[in-house]
Amino acid sequence: MPIQYLLDENLPPLYREQLLRYKSDLVVRIIGDEGVLPTGTLDPEILCWCENNGFLLVTNNRRSMPVHLAEHLEMGRHIPGILVLRRPVDIGRVLADLVLIAEAAEEDEYFDLISYVPLI
Repeated sequence: MPIQYLLDENLPPLYREQLLRYKSDLVVRIIGDEGVLPTGTLDPEILCWCENNGFLLVTNNRRSMPVHLAEHLEMGRHIPGILVLRRPVDIGRVLADLVLIAEAAEEDEYFDLISYVPLI
């Protein structure tokens, strides 16, 4: 299955617009989109949705996401991966790395992991 991204609702829609500009066949959803999760969904539910639907989560939630991932894994669950934006955010580098990941990553390369973008 190709890489698919679920963008956290706190990321600007510009991320999806630019990702699709660079790679039009990429599947990019944002929390709040029809058929996805509603805005305000709690992080543990987001992780379950990503697991069930095969999406890598892209978020700027550096503080609590590691805790939620640990709890998710302790329950015997899994996730295709979490990509957390580094500070300060360089949107150009983030977008370039997200496209690179989508084009070059192995299907399970980010499985059950938190990684940071830009990749550096």
